[in-house]
Amino acid sequence: MSEKIKLCCPCMFGLESVLSFEVKKLGGENVQATNGRVFFEGGLSMIAKANLWLRTAERVGVVMGEFRAESFTELFDQTAALPWERFIGREDRFPVKCASLSSKLFSVPDCQKIIKRAVVHRLEGIYHQRTFSETDALCRIQCLILKDNVLLLLDTSGAGLHKRGYRSNANAAPIKETLAAGIVDLARVRQDSVVLDPMCGSGTLMIEAALKALNIAPGIRRRFSAQSWSCFQNDIFHQVRSEAIAQVRKDAAFLAYASDIDPEAVRLTQENAVKAGVATRIKAKKAPLADFEANAGIVLTNPPYGERMLEVEQAEALYHQMGERFQPAADLSYYIISPHESFEEFFGRTAKRRRKLYNGSIRCQLFMFFGEDESS
Repeated sequence: MSEKIKLCCPCMFGLESVLSFEVKKLGGENVQATNGRVFFEGGLSMIAKANLWLRTAERVGVVMGEFRAESFTELFDQTAALPWERFIGREDRFPVKCASLSSKLFSVPDCQKIIKRAVVHRLEGIYHQRTFSETDALCRIQCLILKDNVLLLLDTSGAGLHKRGYRSNANAAPIKETLAAGIVDLARVRQDSVVLDPMCGSGTLMIEAALKALNIAPGIRRRFSAQSWSCFQNDIFHQVRSEAIAQVRKDAAFLAYASDIDPEAVRLTQENAVKAGVATRIKAKKAPLADFEANAGIVLTNPPYGERMLEVEQAEALYHQMGERFQPAADLSYYIISPHESFEEFFGRTAKRRRKLYNGSIRCQLFMFFGEDESS
């Protein structure tokens, strides 16, 4: 199976260009970005590399087929024509998960049944057997039908790639690891950077910054579904993981300073940093925002925000306090993510740049402040 395999990685809206750059750096070919997805090509080793190394991808899928279907017959016939045996073995499990939007085939349960039957029909002819025990490796089939266009994928990741393995516990409003990694990339964190977060929560932004600076592959400590597939039983994942371990920059000068008014948040940050293997690079302490001072470095923060009126008012008061504490300086930059449409008004300054991002389903802006303020 030396020929190129087409792959698809979903990502949070707003991070498509970041993920595209990651894929190109990793060696992916024919990279194409669409809304919330990046397509590219590579061999089997690229599947392993993508799972281990991509920081902003939600998962890695093998594109089995793309076609138009307006009837169940078309869906069945075109699904059955695809080479599922390339990855699904005789005893492998192949459950189907489907979503349908603005399409004639709108019944998700029916679409899932049709796809399942079509794959079984294909495998019956290949393996010359009528029943499938489905007791071995997991090869989850994912289907998206959008405006009658069908995209069929085989999920190689298993659990979402945001599950790095270091954050078993989190505070009330955590930022997703993949989004945090995207902010770290946009902030251009390097191996000699000093980063700070005075509202660190469970430490995700600081940990993702440390992983990037030390060149630690985000998936280095976890397993992936495809590792159990027969086509990967030649140690491809083991080889890629060994190469990743050898590429860690232990001599990087990176340091992070995390603080929070909540002692439980500080404890979580320290605990998660240990699990991520970056505890020596992150200094965490209990401190209120009023004590924050810095004259150099990169501030990355996800300040709390509320949904009820009182919580929103408290968040707005916090934004005002941030504007007072986050003073402009030549060697200091701030990257603040918030869903509040009037954040800059309460902060007291206009951002040099903004980037529309999504924290889960919440539409946010990444407000970027750097260099001396024009008014200073």
